[in-house]
Amino acid sequence: MDRKEWYLEYEIQINRPGLLGDISSLLGMLSINIISINGVDEGKRGLLLLVKNEEQIVRLESILQTMETIKITKIREPKLRDKLAVRHGRYIQRDADDKKTFRFIRDELGILVDFMAELFKQEGHKLIGIRGMPRVGKTESVVAASVCASKKWLFVSSTLLKQTIRNQLINDEYNANNIFILDGIVSTQRANEKHWQLVREIMRIPAVKVIEHPDIFVQNSEYSLEDFDYIIELRDNPEQEITYEVIQRNNFLNDEGFGGFDY
Repeated sequence: MDRKEWYLEYEIQINRPGLLGDISSLLGMLSINIISINGVDEGKRGLLLLVKNEEQIVRLESILQTMETIKITKIREPKLRDKLAVRHGRYIQRDADDKKTFRFIRDELGILVDFMAELFKQEGHKLIGIRGMPRVGKTESVVAASVCASKKWLFVSSTLLKQTIRNQLINDEYNANNIFILDGIVSTQRANEKHWQLVREIMRIPAVKVIEHPDIFVQNSEYSLEDFDYIIELRDNPEQEITYEVIQRNNFLNDEGFGGFDY
């Protein structure tokens, strides 16, 4: 039988020397291997485990619940957030009300890139929206994640280097292994019907699509936020408000171009 990964997280109740050693010894006696271990929150430790069968986990949980020094907070097959928490030593912030919305700040670009790369590696259709103010690192993070996932990225609409609005793809670009990147502002305020025909074609490809400024995108298209599998918010700091009022008030999308305004 193939071994399976499990995630164990516990909160330290009494922090005494040798506590981790005791737990490691217990895992060894139960023939459970430790893949990795790290602190994942203040006073909490997370472990990725490799087990032969679920009976080992049942026995482990039963023994750990008798220990006064720790309190089990999670024991389950690992989710992506669990793996990244152990890898980076902290949990990705998730919206309490909207479970598909994840929040990052600029200092967490490494975690963000890792998170998106893991999503990009998954097969099939996936629609990801990314919100953020100008020059916070949205497009650069998407490109970096594509590289980490060994995927080719294609700008369908963008302002990263210059204004990009594509109306067609060449044959080998219709590939489910590609990452398709669209800028919601550019597509809705500067593109023609041919571009939108291309967008609809891309939406039908079983591949990953990343939409920057998804709120503007859905306001001016037949798509809705319900169509998105993940929404990522990227800020300079936790208090920064993501707003489009400045863009709309100053009409940066003028006939002369984008005026140096990097979306």
